[in-house]
Amino acid sequence: MIRTVIFALSVLMASGEARATDVIGGSSDKQVVARQGTLKGQVAVIDGRTLWFGNHRMLVQLSEIDSCELPQWAFDPRASQSINRTLAPVPCGALAKAWLKRTVGEHVVSCSFIVQDPSDLASGVCKASGLDLSHEMLRVGWARLITPVRNRRYLEAQSHAVAARYGMWATYVLDMAEWRQKAIDKTVGRRPLADLNLLSERRSEISPPFMDARRQPSRHDR
Repeated sequence: MIRTVIFALSVLMASGEARATDVIGGSSDKQVVARQGTLKGQVAVIDGRTLWFGNHRMLVQLSEIDSCELPQWAFDPRASQSINRTLAPVPCGALAKAWLKRTVGEHVVSCSFIVQDPSDLASGVCKASGLDLSHEMLRVGWARLITPVRNRRYLEAQSHAVAARYGMWATYVLDMAEWRQKAIDKTVGRRPLADLNLLSERRSEISPPFMDARRQPSRHDR
């Protein structure tokens, strides 16, 4: 427990603008230490929801959103309407990262973060040039909300992106949590066919084209 508290204090000191450390419930053997603070500086974009603050040696995930993993593929259903009727692969993970990187640019990023043991993974509301990065990723359709939804503005941004078929909402895409559970090869060299096979065995559907496909009549000659 002493080692945990020492580590918590070290992270807060590294943040430069740390706030108090809160101990959340439970017995002395099962206490969860929530560490809150702020970070500010240049970042490297790891994927569509994760930033690396090199000066503080800390990863921060954008709060309330999820995005395709970097090696993950989605598929454009419009391509199946062509003569060869094949689904065109869409590198949704790479595109999500590219949009976040484009949004951040050379701007200084500031994050209000919280870390809860035992994961030691920081999650925060991060802004670049006054722009909320979680909201921006939802707005363009390269991220989705994680339930429960606490931010109405985020929900409205996602609803608009879904209706407009922005980003991944125009594709067949496997739920990210299911992809992480099922994908064996998670390297950047992953081939689209592997994700096409996972889609055929999907348990959940998150993108509108799946719903559209179910509404189609079994015959198309009438």
